[in-house]
Amino acid sequence: MGQYRLQRLNDQVRDEISKLILHGDVKDPRVNTFLSINRVEVTSDLRYAKVYVSTFLTDNQLKHGVAGLNAAAGFIQREIAKKLRLRQFPKLQFIVDSGMKEGFNMVQKLNELERQSKANEETLPSEENKKD
Repeated sequence: MGQYRLQRLNDQVRDEISKLILHGDVKDPRVNTFLSINRVEVTSDLRYAKVYVSTFLTDNQLKHGVAGLNAAAGFIQREIAKKLRLRQFPKLQFIVDSGMKEGFNMVQKLNELERQSKANEETLPSEENKKD
């Protein structure tokens, strides 16, 4: 399968899974509507697809949500296969992706360092006052 066609398939699968979660079609109580599908990687032979899931909720809630999605993988595959015309629909495997949360925490730390740096500059006496 061509590179661009595979990328389009990745995007379509990501969008369809996101819609199923958002509309509450996945009935597993562990699956929260705050779960976000970051990316999907379908293998070139279309047998498997890794679905990376993240959220700003706690790590424990994310793990439970991914477990719920893995339990409902057959239902999700069947629902998406009805919409997409593929000879063989890939088997979905949901994986925890903590990259978004780690990136957010890194930005928070950088902002805090910047605030501390500005506060230190304001409290230090300037060079002109030392000469007098």
